[in-house]
Amino acid sequence: MTRQQRIVSYTWRLRQVMAQAGMFATTDLIGPLAERGVALSTSQVHRLVTTPPERLNLSVLAALCDILATSPEELILVESANAPARKAVNESPVPRGDRIRPIRAQVVPDTDQG
Repeated sequence: MTRQQRIVSYTWRLRQVMAQAGMFATTDLIGPLAERGVALSTSQVHRLVTTPPERLNLSVLAALCDILATSPEELILVESANAPARKAVNESPVPRGDRIRPIRAQVVPDTDQG
C-alpha cells in the first residue's frame, strides 16, 4: 500500500499582522525587538517583514508574537494538500503499436567535394 504524498506550503503574514497593529514601516520593529533581546539590523528586519523566511529563530518568533499580541498561527498560515497522482512510466494514452515513430535519417555522401 503506497501512501499519498502531501504538498505543504506556508504564507508569511507578518506585514499584514503588523498593519493590523498599526505598524506600517519595517523599522517600527527594530526597537521593540531590541527590548526583547533580539538585535537585528535594519536590512535583516526588512527581509524578515518582506520575504517569507526559510528558517526562523524561535526567539524571534516569540518576540514578534509578544510585540504584535498575536500567536504563531496568525503569522504563519500553513496549507497542505494531496499531491497529484503520478502516472506510471509505461502508462500512455496511445497504445504502443499506434505511436508515431520518427523517420530514420539517411546519411548521404556529399557529391560536391572537389
